[in-house]
Amino acid sequence: MGGCHLCFLFLCLSSAMVVVSGSSSMNNNLPIITFEDGYTPLFGDNNLIIHNDGKLVHLTLDQRTGSGFVSHELYLHGYFSAKIKLPADYTAGVVVAFYMSNGDMFKKNHDEIDFEFLGNIRGRDWRMQTNFYGNGSTNTGREERYDLWFDPSQDFHQYSILWTDSKIIFYIDNVPIREVKRTESMGGDFPSKPMTLYATIWDASDWATDGGKYRVNYKYAPYVAEFSNFVMHGCGVDPIDENVAKCNNAQNSKANIIPKHKIKMENFRNNHMTYSYCYDRVRYQVPPPECVISLQEAEALRKLDPATFGGGRRHRGGGKRRHHQSKGRKAEDASF
Repeated sequence: MGGCHLCFLFLCLSSAMVVVSGSSSMNNNLPIITFEDGYTPLFGDNNLIIHNDGKLVHLTLDQRTGSGFVSHELYLHGYFSAKIKLPADYTAGVVVAFYMSNGDMFKKNHDEIDFEFLGNIRGRDWRMQTNFYGNGSTNTGREERYDLWFDPSQDFHQYSILWTDSKIIFYIDNVPIREVKRTESMGGDFPSKPMTLYATIWDASDWATDGGKYRVNYKYAPYVAEFSNFVMHGCGVDPIDENVAKCNNAQNSKANIIPKHKIKMENFRNNHMTYSYCYDRVRYQVPPPECVISLQEAEALRKLDPATFGGGRRHRGGGKRRHHQSKGRKAEDASF
């Protein structure tokens, strides 16, 4: 129940060895759990509906409320995944999120790791962003934003987070799209406290689409996000005594992306990334310490938005605020 319990800590750590192996089938070998085994409703009452004996969950946003669910367990590191199908048609102002957080326990110094899907007006595509915080470092936004090479409202796609003591890797359909390596100079900005897993759909009209220009139009409601194929493979932590279970950090540190997946990640980022804080010259004259600068990424972003990403210069950042608008560069295929 819920990935792995304290009494099965050895099994959990053995499973983590599969997660960090880096093989192309690593995620396919992990057990899929039902909603009831891993999660509980968070808010939304009847706007959360469980189907197929817990194998499928619908989260709905309507004029009354959004909805969401949360994991039973707290986790310190692991692999967490779900297949998600987003609402179609006019979705401006709608945000669907799949993320980890401990904000309920640490109000002023919380950690967070996010997938966020940002709706759009009819005829324009969903956008996706990733982000992370450590120790309440919300003033240092570390978001990236991307176009997708598919329509996420037409079918289910798998979104996954691998979190260890030394890195965070985000995946789409088993393709790594972002790797964050912990550096000493980051200090507490790297997520390091136990977190729970969340999924939500909500009205973010104030910022989600073109900085709030386009808002949720409830004429198109209900907006339904579908979740299935739940994987929660991490080290469970007792919320009363967090020292009872500690992950095998030496093993976690071995999480690596194999060369062919590294190439896929580079191709994705060069062709689909529309914003990265590391290249945002307006916000950061000097990139934050964890940034690894790629000349290819810098050039692609500079062409997309010279004002933000540094008119033709090699790089020192560049960009708008957190909710930077994509310029509509749509990927043409998935041949990374």
